[in-house]
Amino acid sequence: MSLQDTLSNYVKQAVKSSFNIELESIEFQATRKEFAGDITVVVFPMLRFIKGNPVQIGETIGQYLVEKIADVKAYNVVKGFLNVEISDSYYINFFDGIKDEEDFGLVQPNTEDKAIMVEYSSPNTNKPLHLGHIRNNLLGYSVSEILKASGKKVYKTQIINDRGIHICKSMLAWEKFGNGKTPENTGLKGDKLVGNYYVKFDQEYKKEIQDLVAQGTDEEVAKKSAPILLEAQEMLRKWESGDKAVVTLWEKMNGWVYDGFDETYKNLGVDFDVLYYESKTYLLGKEFVTEGLSSGVFHKEDDGSVWCDLTDEGLDKKIVLRADGTAVYMTQDIGTAIQRIKDHPDVGGMVYTVGNEQDYHFQVLFLILKKLGFEWAKNLYHLSYGMVDLPSGKMKSREGTVVDADDLITDMAKTAEVISEELGKLDGYSESEKKELYRTIGLGALKYYILKVDPKKRILFDPKESIDFQGNTGPFIQYTYARIQSILRKANLSTHVKLSEVELTLHEKEKELLKQLQLFPEVIQNAAENHSPALIANYTYDLVKAFNSFYQNVSILGADNDNEKTFRVQLSNTVANTIKNAFGLLGIQVPERM
Repeated sequence: MSLQDTLSNYVKQAVKSSFNIELESIEFQATRKEFAGDITVVVFPMLRFIKGNPVQIGETIGQYLVEKIADVKAYNVVKGFLNVEISDSYYINFFDGIKDEEDFGLVQPNTEDKAIMVEYSSPNTNKPLHLGHIRNNLLGYSVSEILKASGKKVYKTQIINDRGIHICKSMLAWEKFGNGKTPENTGLKGDKLVGNYYVKFDQEYKKEIQDLVAQGTDEEVAKKSAPILLEAQEMLRKWESGDKAVVTLWEKMNGWVYDGFDETYKNLGVDFDVLYYESKTYLLGKEFVTEGLSSGVFHKEDDGSVWCDLTDEGLDKKIVLRADGTAVYMTQDIGTAIQRIKDHPDVGGMVYTVGNEQDYHFQVLFLILKKLGFEWAKNLYHLSYGMVDLPSGKMKSREGTVVDADDLITDMAKTAEVISEELGKLDGYSESEKKELYRTIGLGALKYYILKVDPKKRILFDPKESIDFQGNTGPFIQYTYARIQSILRKANLSTHVKLSEVELTLHEKEKELLKQLQLFPEVIQNAAENHSPALIANYTYDLVKAFNSFYQNVSILGADNDNEKTFRVQLSNTVANTIKNAFGLLGIQVPERM
């Protein structure tokens, strides 16, 4: 039981015995620096139930806590705030219990609980991954790891959008202008090669529109009747009817793209447990439309189209089947969600990592699934996130102005190299060691910069600002971890002392650091509940700030006696381990030297 839980129980007992009132909850906050104390009980909310002076109420509760709890050594009351001082022995006993735990704060999955499936990435196979995909992947991967650390079994998944007119545009352009080019004979990654032909299609399409307009065709008519667009539409019809030549081309070019994606995922440090393909799921969902019609969830219009009326819930009417019997995206998503539960019966909820432009779509999807009677539908969550902007402006895939994910990863390592060389931090490193370290720093900077921001907020990403060895950045935290490793190497301490059995008086900075460590398990649970890697990122920064303050005010290796030195080295080691675990939840590596 945590200190806060223990105090909460005793505060309730104090109120019950002194005022004959039963309180449901107690409000706590950190004690302000100008007052003595480690944790503060806020008395003001109690005044709704207890008549009296808040200072006197605080005094009564404080006296009770000192009498009943051995670890409460003193208290003081400032207006409506009861500041409670906790004994050093409490913190030392806490530390004794965690210092040898490699996985402190992380909870092993409970096999009896339902699993969670987290969907992220879900790219189109007509272009490479770009900066927007990076935020999506980093969020989805990190939320998966945080949910695992909170005690959940997790399946990481993506649905690959491998069909549709946009895919046929790349295929047609390659067929027309590719001259047999392949990833092998060009040296290009497959996703980049295919993406080039998506851009090429758009260029040729625009030329044809201009030619038609010059011949007197109305521009809107020209956009719909450009020959290359009509050819792409015909190619899609052939694909849907199973034309052998078109399907063979589709398989070949998608294969190139998958290989390219795999390389990017590996470089980015993300992975998946289960893959779904839209080409295999786009017909799912129709059978549930039939069920929904018979149960009254859906209704059919005179033209034969099928709709779901959500106006009673403050939404609008949503089509789930066109008049010609073809499915819409909503139908596919209904079918795919149900299929995933069929494939993995232990799944009891899903997280969809998709940009905030799809907020309404997921509101509708989740509501329809609830109406269809699926119990697990109440455990669906849309991890909605804002776009990522660059100082240079907006990205457009068709025009080839996207920030390519691979290029960004490479550029981050180069930026890390330039800044590290300027600071002269890497003397004595071999070239291969430097190269690996630049990659670790660059990728860590990118991931931290994106993940420290609340997912719902839009980000302006500045690569140079992200690679700073001062402030709330990945490299600053990585540097602190490396500094601790250097201390541990110098200490060369192998003895494990049971600290609760030796005389120790805690320095104020040691106590602050222990308090910060104590928060880690709760932060993981909060981050899981809120699907927010930002909570982990900013906790880690606070921990590092507390360590650096400790480092500057307390001598670690020059301690007055061996017990103090042992404690401070072990405390440093536990902080480093917690940084490593926290950064692991963000998908960020920490270097042993820097």
